[in-house]
Amino acid sequence: MITIVMGSSSDKAIAAKVVDQLKEFGVEYKVLVISAHRALDLLLAEVEKDEADIYIAMAGKAAHLAGVLAGATTKPVIGIPVKSSTLDGLDALLSTVQMPSGVPVATVAIDGGQNAAILATQILALQDETLAQKLKDYKVSMQENVVKMNDDIQDL
Repeated sequence: MITIVMGSSSDKAIAAKVVDQLKEFGVEYKVLVISAHRALDLLLAEVEKDEADIYIAMAGKAAHLAGVLAGATTKPVIGIPVKSSTLDGLDALLSTVQMPSGVPVATVAIDGGQNAAILATQILALQDETLAQKLKDYKVSMQENVVKMNDDIQDL
């Protein structure tokens, strides 16, 4: 199961991208709002439940949520830096990706909810042939879309 944690409900649109992609692959998930800064005890209590196989954490500005999760668990953590300030998300990107040795956070692009979901699914697919096949089918579909775009552009 994937536990999706956003630092604020203002991140809901990005969480929806994660959820939509996980639904497409049929991956079980739950979504929570827990701030690492304003509700640390709640965040640590969630980790103590040990229900998640993978965490996806999204936060803007200081963006410590993914790092705090990574420090509290041995499960994989995928961070989504959120564009929420005048720095266009660069502050969140650097806060998410610049982790100390021994506390890795796999980081996707700013507002990269879909890629976070795909990466989490790829990790789960290492032990799940059905998911692995769904990912292969997804890649074929992407290639078919590129071929269609190429065919469509030939009318110029």
